[in-house]
Amino acid sequence: MKSLNKFIISPLENRYDNVVKVGEKELITNTSVEEYKHVSNLAVVINTPSSIKTPIKKGDLIIIHHNVFRRFYDIRGNEKNSKSFFKDNMFFCEVDQIYLYKRKNKWMSLGERCFVKPLKNNNDLDADKILNHIGILKYSNSSLECLGLNEGSLISFQPNSEFEFVVENEFLYCMKSNNIIAQHEYKGNEKEYNPSWAGSC
Repeated sequence: MKSLNKFIISPLENRYDNVVKVGEKELITNTSVEEYKHVSNLAVVINTPSSIKTPIKKGDLIIIHHNVFRRFYDIRGNEKNSKSFFKDNMFFCEVDQIYLYKRKNKWMSLGERCFVKPLKNNNDLDADKILNHIGILKYSNSSLECLGLNEGSLISFQPNSEFEFVVENEFLYCMKSNNIIAQHEYKGNEKEYNPSWAGSC
């Protein structure tokens, strides 16, 4: 079974990540099906599209857009699957809804996507815990690497270009290559920011 121009995928475990362990007990953190922050974005590739050349293979683990697995309520209050739903816990996924794929235990970015690790604000007098619009490149891509921007590069990015993700208990920003606007030299006092709740996702 193959789609012409879409991936066929399935959730790795559940469609929602809304349960955390507290000691020996499980705590439900959210009961709303429409809250995007609790929708799982971890999937397994069932099959790749026949008309698209892609480095992703059948069986690969991928990070996707939250709307693929998300459920919603229609105007009558009935709970519905997203338009991506296919059948039997399988979903269609567009290529631009895939951000990372795993190969040899390493996450690789797809296309023009990249991921940035935010930095902790060292100013105790500032209410913001995170430095604005600056971070460390965690997952680069071929176009950024051609510019000398590799994993570990200290960069600045455009305001409102970042989307929050948690990848293997690590809080990251996802954006596109053209959102990266500058590279910086390290000062030596940079500290990565990772909130405590990210470790329970």
